[in-house]
Amino acid sequence: MSQPAATSFRRRLTVFYSGRVQGVGFRYTAKTVAMGFEVSGRIRNMADGRVEMVVEGSRAELEAFRAAILDAGLAGFIRDEEVHWSDAKNEFRGFEIVR
Repeated sequence: MSQPAATSFRRRLTVFYSGRVQGVGFRYTAKTVAMGFEVSGRIRNMADGRVEMVVEGSRAELEAFRAAILDAGLAGFIRDEEVHWSDAKNEFRGFEIVR
């Protein structure tokens, strides 16, 4: 019975990072940082030079994870973060790098 209540608090965070975010270990660092959080999702390079991250978890966990990515030495590569919040779709297991 506690499962539906737990999933109702899950959120989906989509972030498009722009700047010098490809070819600098960005995705691998994000994956390493993700291991310290209760989040699941994916991160991938996009053809336009941005990196897209889609991750799900509690809002507090997602906000802490997003801050930890910046603290992990990646802030200097990021020019902009385009952030979108939505309801979790519960489609991920773990955190993976796509492509």
